[in-house]
Amino acid sequence: MSGTFSKLKNAYHLLKSIDFKMLAKLSEKVDLSQVMASVAKMDDNQLNGLMKMLTSRGSKKKLPPIEGDFYDIGSRLSAEDRALQLKVRAFMEKEIQPIVNEYWLKAEFPFEIISKFRELNICGVTYDGYGCPNRSYLMEGIIAMEMARVDASIATFFGVQSGLAMGSIYMLGSEAQKDEWLPRMQQLETIGAFGLTEPEVGSGAAGGLTTTAKREGDTWILNGQKKWIGNATFADVIVIWARDVDDNQVKGFLVRKGTPGLAVEKMQDKMALRIVQNGLITLKDCRVAETDRLQRANSFRDTSKVLRMTRASVAWEAVGCARGAYENALAYTRTREQFGKPIASFQLIQGHLVEMLSNLTAMQTMVFRLSEIQDEGALKDEHASLAKVFCTLRTRDVVRGAREVMGGNGILLEYNVARFVADAEAIYSYEGTKEINSLIVGRAITGFSAFV
Repeated sequence: MSGTFSKLKNAYHLLKSIDFKMLAKLSEKVDLSQVMASVAKMDDNQLNGLMKMLTSRGSKKKLPPIEGDFYDIGSRLSAEDRALQLKVRAFMEKEIQPIVNEYWLKAEFPFEIISKFRELNICGVTYDGYGCPNRSYLMEGIIAMEMARVDASIATFFGVQSGLAMGSIYMLGSEAQKDEWLPRMQQLETIGAFGLTEPEVGSGAAGGLTTTAKREGDTWILNGQKKWIGNATFADVIVIWARDVDDNQVKGFLVRKGTPGLAVEKMQDKMALRIVQNGLITLKDCRVAETDRLQRANSFRDTSKVLRMTRASVAWEAVGCARGAYENALAYTRTREQFGKPIASFQLIQGHLVEMLSNLTAMQTMVFRLSEIQDEGALKDEHASLAKVFCTLRTRDVVRGAREVMGGNGILLEYNVARFVADAEAIYSYEGTKEINSLIVGRAITGFSAFV
């Protein structure tokens, strides 16, 4: 009797908990007896899964943070370096991100950021003295990555100023030249450019420079052209590399803005790095004082010292470009819905994202070790060249994947991936093409030079 009473009591509570109006609506959509039969056959695990799904619907799922540093390389930095990394990141996100698409589309440079850039105090980051921070090459790479993560054009502007132009003076200039130029360049009061590439001579500059330098007393006369020279249209000083007609050696010259015989024309209609103001430089009987010749630049071997240093930074820029594309694509897939749920929940999309992250993580660990080698003073041409080859190749893969998961929206600037797709092509080619850098590595591992 007590058992019967207990069953009746349970049935009463069950009936009391049922919303019959809702049950009636449900019966119009499904066969209730079939649903009950199916549920009754479920084991405990299946029932738990069903209840978890039912109770989670409508509630906002807490998602993991969007983070391109999957192996937490940032944790290897000192507290001071980590703080600087985050400071640069905040600057790029606050000052550059809101304006970058507008300026990229117009192919103009946002000059208003220069004074704000100055507050970061990061120009000449690895140099000692002259107001420079004297930080590690690893920190220089991290900064390049953080800049390129938002925009590769701004990273390139900084790389030309802090790396190529200042680096040429720091490594190859006299003390008088360093004292004159570096403090002002460090504060971005003076802007520099680096003129090596020519209309008919790109990565083969070591043996093919056609720009000439002829000494007449205490003056050098420069003739020739330079092409693709970043910052050239507004630079206060341009480092010009020319071949001495008397000894056939490459020498460097500090050509000041406004020097007679120097003309700069802005290059138009670029599809990549559109914010970078690339110039076509024409030198016609341009007279430069001997005191403005880089005193320690006496052959292309000296030029290569600068390129070796900056090539590592370009590899880091490639990582930043890939990271920006990946993080924007990941964010997009978590909010973009198809068939009633975010596309990030689809297997094929996750496959693309994991492939992108794999490439990005491999690149990050590679350049991290590259900078460690550089800080140890053991960096060789082939080390920088291998990183440049690998990272720029993989960046192309990552940005392609980012564009793919975003579908048609991936080609619109507003979704912040199209720029990376285009800019990756420029990074792939400048500071030495894949072919030239491959031959540098090939020579190192085989012992044979395949250069013509």
